[in-house]
Amino acid sequence: MTKDRLSGLTRTIVMNAELSPAPTVERVEIRRIHMPAGMIAGLHIHNGPVVGSIVEGSVAYQIEGEPVQILAPGDAFFEPEAVRIARFDALDTDVTFLAYFLLTTDQEPQLEFPTA
Repeated sequence: MTKDRLSGLTRTIVMNAELSPAPTVERVEIRRIHMPAGMIAGLHIHNGPVVGSIVEGSVAYQIEGEPVQILAPGDAFFEPEAVRIARFDALDTDVTFLAYFLLTTDQEPQLEFPTA
């Protein structure tokens, strides 16, 4: 490709998530997920890293021990493997987001809901 052919193209880093330790990733499963307005996901843990972006609506997102972030359309998030996600709650409108699950060959995405 020539420079002229790419004229006007822009690239913006939306998020740069560190995967440490680096997992063995053999496939990526992408899910479009819908949450109704006001739905509270509750405290949860993923069995592998999840990267995603908000398509519609807004969520309150919080990794346990960190400040709450309000994510809107176009915002990205990272839920590290085995880290407690305190909040991923739909706010006052329905939410649609894309979630990219980084998996090994036979691994299926799983959620754990700790009680404390």
